[in-house]
Amino acid sequence: MTKPIIIAIDGYSSCGKSTIARALAKRLNYVFVDTGAMYRGVSLYILRNNIDWQNSSEKEVESILDKITITFEYNAETKNSDTILNDENVEEEIRGKEVSEVVSQISQLRAIRTRMVSLQQKAGLKKGLVMDGRDIGTKVFPKAELKLFMTADPKIRAQRRFNELKSKGKESSIEEIEENLKIRDYNDTHREEHPLKKAIDAIELDNSYLDKDEQLSWVIRLLNEKKLS
Repeated sequence: MTKPIIIAIDGYSSCGKSTIARALAKRLNYVFVDTGAMYRGVSLYILRNNIDWQNSSEKEVESILDKITITFEYNAETKNSDTILNDENVEEEIRGKEVSEVVSQISQLRAIRTRMVSLQQKAGLKKGLVMDGRDIGTKVFPKAELKLFMTADPKIRAQRRFNELKSKGKESSIEEIEENLKIRDYNDTHREEHPLKKAIDAIELDNSYLDKDEQLSWVIRLLNEKKLS
């Protein structure tokens, strides 16, 4: 094994970024950081406290962030990391429809992105890390040794999201999910602060017709070819 590196994974919603990132981190014995969960945690706090984030000043948003701590805790049952918001496990709640409808807008706020990016960069100081999000390869770790950009057919993404929600007993129609993804894609790619875009040196992975094992094998082959593993 060569020296530890940083693997940055960016891409659209419901492309399975976190799934492949978790699997890759486990395979390489690396740390995994789910940046989407960080923004979802902040969004949940804002919703719970009925904060008028759309009309809040940057200083007001910063004061809100001072009241928030977000950490990750290993869940032995699911074998994944759960999101902890102010000492409360909110993993299930942050994946719900209410948070999904506002997270891409709330994450556009300059104060929130600045604070989250700072925390994310600190997490990568020792390298040996896999991080997924929207601006990891372009803003958080522009010098990451490996950058991936994930995409998939919109209808396949919607079906995956539908199946995920159904497995958790949550009702939603394919039409609602497709509309939500369309709005999130627009917000992610058009926001002023660090919009979603493919880094110049990122390698695209279209996983429309690849399962998790096939995706993992693809990335491992890539690491071997580049002599990064």
